[in-house]
Amino acid sequence: MSENKSSLKVLVQKVGTALSSMVMPNIGAFIAWGLITALFIPTGWMPNAKLAALVAPMIFFLLPLLISYSAGKNVHDERGGVVAAIATMGVIVGTVTITEKGLGGTPMFLGAMVMGPIAAHLMKKFDKAVQPKIKTGLEMLVNNFSAGILGFILAILGFFGIGPIVKVITNALSAGVDVIINAHLLPLANVFIEPAKILFLNNAINHGILTPIATEQALNTGKSVLYLLEANPGVGFGILLAYMFFGKGSAKASAPGAAIIHFIGGIHEIYFPYILMKPALIFAAMAGGVSGTATFQLLGAGLRAPASPGSILAVFAQTATGSYFAVTAGVVVSTLVTFVIASIILKRDKGDGDLESAQSKVSNMKAESKGQDVAADNASETSYADVKRIIFACDAGMGSSAMGASILRNKVKKAGLDYEVTNVAIRNLNEESGLLIVTQNELTPRAKQMNGKALHVSVDNFLNSPKYDEIVENLQK
Repeated sequence: MSENKSSLKVLVQKVGTALSSMVMPNIGAFIAWGLITALFIPTGWMPNAKLAALVAPMIFFLLPLLISYSAGKNVHDERGGVVAAIATMGVIVGTVTITEKGLGGTPMFLGAMVMGPIAAHLMKKFDKAVQPKIKTGLEMLVNNFSAGILGFILAILGFFGIGPIVKVITNALSAGVDVIINAHLLPLANVFIEPAKILFLNNAINHGILTPIATEQALNTGKSVLYLLEANPGVGFGILLAYMFFGKGSAKASAPGAAIIHFIGGIHEIYFPYILMKPALIFAAMAGGVSGTATFQLLGAGLRAPASPGSILAVFAQTATGSYFAVTAGVVVSTLVTFVIASIILKRDKGDGDLESAQSKVSNMKAESKGQDVAADNASETSYADVKRIIFACDAGMGSSAMGASILRNKVKKAGLDYEVTNVAIRNLNEESGLLIVTQNELTPRAKQMNGKALHVSVDNFLNSPKYDEIVENLQK
C-alpha cells in the first residue's frame, strides 16, 4: 500500500512539474508583459498608445509560443521546441480574432500546453525510428524537412481542430473560475492548495494552473486575485514566526534565517520541512491561506502579472494600481491567523522539537544496521570515493536547491576540498556517473528515477541539515 502511495505521489509530482516547467522558464516574459500593461495602456501610469500596441501581440502570440517552445524543448531538445512552436502557431491563429480595436479572443496558454508536448513527442518518435536509417551526408536534409513537414501538418491540424476545442475548454474553465469568485468560494481553494504545496506542487499549482487563467483575467480587467493564491508569503511567514517564538531545538534556531529567506527572498520551499516536522501545522497553513484569500477577495486585491519568486517585494512590484492596501491587508491577515494557530499547536506539543536531528540519527542507525553507508539513503552504484560532482536538485532547480548548494559549497571550500557543487531541476538530471545528488525527502524518489547510479542523500531542510557535515566528513575520508 505504501509503495502505491509513493508511486502515486511521484506521478502527481511529475505531472505537476511538467506543467510548471512549461511556464516557469518564461516568467520573465510574463513580468515584462505586466510592466508594459501597467505603464502604457490608457489607464496605466504612463499612457502611450504606440507602446501599448505591444500588449495584445505579446499575450496572444509571444507568451503561448514561449510556453510551447519550452514544453517541446523539455521533451525533445531544441528540435522538439521548434516543431512545438510551429504547431502552436496554428492553434493561436485558428482562435485569435482581429477587430477594429485590435486582436481579440482567448489567449492560447492551454493550447500551447497541450499542443507543445504532443508535437515534440511526435517529432521524438519520428527521429527515433528514422534517424538511425539515414544515409551518411543526408542527415541535415532529412532533419530539416522532417521538422518542417511535421510542423506544417500539425499547424493545420491545430488551426482547424485543436484550437477551437481548446478555446471551448478554456472558456469553460474561465467561466467556472468566475462562478467561484462571484459565489465568494475562492478562499476554499486554499484548503487544497496549502497541503499540495507541502508535497512540492507549489510551482505546478502557481505556474501550471493559476498563472494561465490569471493572465487572461488580467488582460480583461488589469489584475487578477488568482496570482495571489499560492504566492501569498503570509502563510509561510506565520509558520516560521511561530517557530521563532515557540519552537524548540534546531527548528527554533533556524527559523529566523528561514523567515528572511522566505519572506524577502521568496523561496517558499524553505518552510515546507517545518510543517512536515509537525504535520498538525498544515491546519494553521490552511486557515491562514483561506483567511488571506478571503481578505484579498473582499477588498478587491489583485496583481497584474505573476509574482515570481513569491517574495513580498515581488508581490508589491506586481500589485495593480489601487490594490496596495488590499494586498497588504491580505498578507498581514494570513500571517496573523497562521501564527496564532501554529503557536497554539507548538505550545501544546510535548516533543523535544529537534526532530530533524532525531530523524537523522534514526536513519543513520537503520542504515548502519543494514551495513549501508550512513549518508546514502539507499544502495547505489556510486560511493563517496567515486564522487566527482555534487548536485542539489529541487522541483524548479532555482530557489531552494540554489540555497542548499551555496551552503554546502561553502562547507566544502572551508574543508579544503575541490568539488563542484551545482543545482538543477530534477527533470534535468541525467544518468551520469560519479554524482552525489542531494534532494529534500519528498523529492528523492523522483531523483532516483532520473539517476539510479548516483549516491543520493535526502535532507529535511536545505537551510539547516546535519547531513551537510556528514557529506563533508565522508568526502574527506
